[in-house]
Amino acid sequence: MTNVLMDKIAKLIEPTIEGFGFELVRVQLFSSPKGGASTLQVMAESEDGTMTVEGCAKISRGISAIMDVEDPIDCEYVLEVSSPGLDRPLTRLKDFANYAGFQTKVEMNKTVNNRKRYRGKLLGIEDNLILMDVEGEVCKLSFSDIQKAKLVMTDELMAFASARPS
Repeated sequence: MTNVLMDKIAKLIEPTIEGFGFELVRVQLFSSPKGGASTLQVMAESEDGTMTVEGCAKISRGISAIMDVEDPIDCEYVLEVSSPGLDRPLTRLKDFANYAGFQTKVEMNKTVNNRKRYRGKLLGIEDNLILMDVEGEVCKLSFSDIQKAKLVMTDELMAFASARPS
């Protein structure tokens, strides 16, 4: 689905999510591979990076009402509200600062230094550039040119997550 539609949906639901004390991480619409209902996936978290089942339910009820009234999606869909999870997508500039030190996969919209895909240790941010150590070389990637990015599941990431207060 188009980024324009996802941006429109994000603008519709973000005030409600923030009103409940959460932050929107990502909105995506996935088509069903078997031709059934699509899935509207909304990822959110509290400021400290946590999410509860009750929080997901609250957000789901709140944004369902908005989506029913505004009706921005022209196909049948199922709403799915969840936390970003451990191997989370990195969608906001602050995510790249908050998760510095962890292994990350980044896919760019355009070729940078003869490549579109990067995998390495996230070093943080500098202005609007994402800094990564890729095989001993520091790569500087423009945040605005990132197509998608996510943390890679590692022992260090699991240890970090288990040490967080729940």
